[in-house]
Amino acid sequence: MSDEKIEVENEDMVTPENEADMAPDAEDAVDARIEELEQELETAKQDVLYAHAETQNVRRRLEKELGDARAYASTAFARDILSVADNLSRALEAIPADLREDEKFKGLVAGLDATGRELETVFGRHGIEKVVALGEVLDPNLHQAMVEIPSDDAEPGTIVQEMQAGYRIKERLLRPALVGVAKKPD
Repeated sequence: MSDEKIEVENEDMVTPENEADMAPDAEDAVDARIEELEQELETAKQDVLYAHAETQNVRRRLEKELGDARAYASTAFARDILSVADNLSRALEAIPADLREDEKFKGLVAGLDATGRELETVFGRHGIEKVVALGEVLDPNLHQAMVEIPSDDAEPGTIVQEMQAGYRIKERLLRPALVGVAKKPD
């Protein structure tokens, strides 16, 4: 029974022996079918290429988002810890020179200095750095002008006072530096 089925199937196939017996209409139908299948194959190849390109684009986008998430995951914590750094810095600046030399306070001052250095080291390890402000031209992307200060020594628009340090994490700004900008005297 399976031999008969094979023979029937073989009779329908186009072979060199039965090709001459085919009518021209049948030959045109076969050519049209072949052309149609070639078109479908070309369309399928294009679809596969587009799907592959889209997959690569999604992969790249996800890798970038993952990298950004890793790099900037500590942003909220960093913003919170900046107030601690500010207070420590103000405390160190407020210590008078005579107390720095006093034997009773030397240990305390040395401890505070060491804590400040350690905090800066930790910031550096995590890509957190201070924004340079004093002497620079005001950059609204990095600095926030709080006051204008008349000055003969500095060009207008130059930062002459820093009220609060600005910080960035990697390429993003954590907070702008609060600054005073020079202006021409009246």
